[in-house]
Amino acid sequence: MTEVTSSVRDIERIRRLNAIGIALSAERDQARLLEMILNSARDLTGADAGTFYLYEPEAKALHFAIVQNDSLNIHLGGTGEPVGNRFPVLPLYQADGTPNEKMVVAYAVLHDKTVNVRDAYTEQGFDFAGTKAFDQRTGYRSCSFLAIPLRNHEGETMAVLQLINKLDETGKAIAFDSTDQEIAESLASQAAIALTNQRLIAELRNLFDSFVQVIASAIDAKSPHTGAHCRRVPEATLMLAEAASQSDLPGLADFALQEADRYELTTAAWLHDCGKVTTPHHVMEKSTKLEAFIDRIDMVALRIEILCRDLEIAHLQRCVQAAQQGLPLPDETPLQHEMAQLAADFAFLQRSNKGGEFMRDEDLARLQQIAARCWVNMAGDCLTALTEDELMNLSIRKGTLNAEERKIMEGHMVMTISMLEQLPFPKHLRRVPEYACGHHERMDGRGYPRGLTREQMSVPARIMGIADVFEALTAHERPYKKPMPLSMALTIMGRMVEDQHLDPELFAVFVGEKVYLQYAEKYLQPEQIDEVDLNNLPGLQALWQKTIRNDDEN
Repeated sequence: MTEVTSSVRDIERIRRLNAIGIALSAERDQARLLEMILNSARDLTGADAGTFYLYEPEAKALHFAIVQNDSLNIHLGGTGEPVGNRFPVLPLYQADGTPNEKMVVAYAVLHDKTVNVRDAYTEQGFDFAGTKAFDQRTGYRSCSFLAIPLRNHEGETMAVLQLINKLDETGKAIAFDSTDQEIAESLASQAAIALTNQRLIAELRNLFDSFVQVIASAIDAKSPHTGAHCRRVPEATLMLAEAASQSDLPGLADFALQEADRYELTTAAWLHDCGKVTTPHHVMEKSTKLEAFIDRIDMVALRIEILCRDLEIAHLQRCVQAAQQGLPLPDETPLQHEMAQLAADFAFLQRSNKGGEFMRDEDLARLQQIAARCWVNMAGDCLTALTEDELMNLSIRKGTLNAEERKIMEGHMVMTISMLEQLPFPKHLRRVPEYACGHHERMDGRGYPRGLTREQMSVPARIMGIADVFEALTAHERPYKKPMPLSMALTIMGRMVEDQHLDPELFAVFVGEKVYLQYAEKYLQPEQIDEVDLNNLPGLQALWQKTIRNDDEN
């Protein structure tokens, strides 16, 4: 009858072992996985206590990851209280380089074999001084030990599972028998596979993340004027996404951000400008309207100087002629007037070249007048003060890019789509291309590259649009504009909302939850952080303005 009962018990333990193996393979969190391994091993063998050690290859040592003892109510590591530095690291080798074979767990690793100790107080060959000292401090009686090394598919040590004090039906500590050892070794083998898979997944994810960030860093390094853009946009994106997931605004009620969603959105944010790797350097770096490989404003300056000298030479020639004829010298007032006008014209060209101000119709007319002025080269040819290409570039109404260059710049989104859609993203990252490629779309469908409307875009894609604009407006590395303060940046974004460029609800969250301030305190210069008049900020519908006022009053 006893043999039948024992067989039934063993069969039940095998069934439980199989169920545990399935559960181990499904666990993704390392702390919970380690805890599950130790809990399961103790449960299957009836162990009162146990420890789980992780191996550190560089230090050639074992450190405590999980420590459990039911009798002493100790549960450290895993989902419990952190182990911290409560226990010393166990080296596999002594200071003189000899193997540390006196420690049970070290011996198990060094010899790649299970160590089964019946009673620590009578066992020969191992040093249990630390165990005995622990017993003396706590009143515990350590007896039986079962230490099992875990190795991966390449035969490398990963960890050690140690079980302490198997308890019989009366609660007495007894030795682990051969069945206990076989069951524990089988579980350790399954645990090693689960731990290996988890580590491989983590390493692949780390490798993937590193590739993503290397691409983003390469883009930032390509242009010192937009450096750090690809690194800061993910921060602004996640800040706004977190706030939006907590919002009860009608259009955001169904938007929830889980850990997997955060990772997917972060990846998309890092890759949102990956197509810029193909954008010509001179287009990305065009900080002034006349910049090509050099800023051609210096060539214009030489022509203005020639015009000034020609005026002076002409005036001096008239003076010489008058002197020869005994006539009064010509009045210098017209010369001074023309010289002053040329100086004013060049100052105007310099301002226009920076692209920081919008070019009005009267500004364009003045450019035409300046361009029409002629100067004579050494060959006697009469040339205009501005070439056709210079006039065209200086006539850019906003920014520094002409129509052709803007088309090239916007082409980075087409390339981003092409690059990302070629990548075989796994299921949990399948929306990365959509999120990454939507930050230049507009709510009215007049954006690029696909001309999507607000209804056709996901919330994360719209979030990235706001993050991208805000970072670009407040970045302090741009040589063609001063660092923009918060009040000005938010006013511009509010007008973009009114122009149906940015999402109104997300902008309301961005402002109402002070996401802009959270970002500013981390990335902006102190002088950029000024007071923002939320009540009069454009782009906020009356409902959102009321919400913000109530929040401020409370």
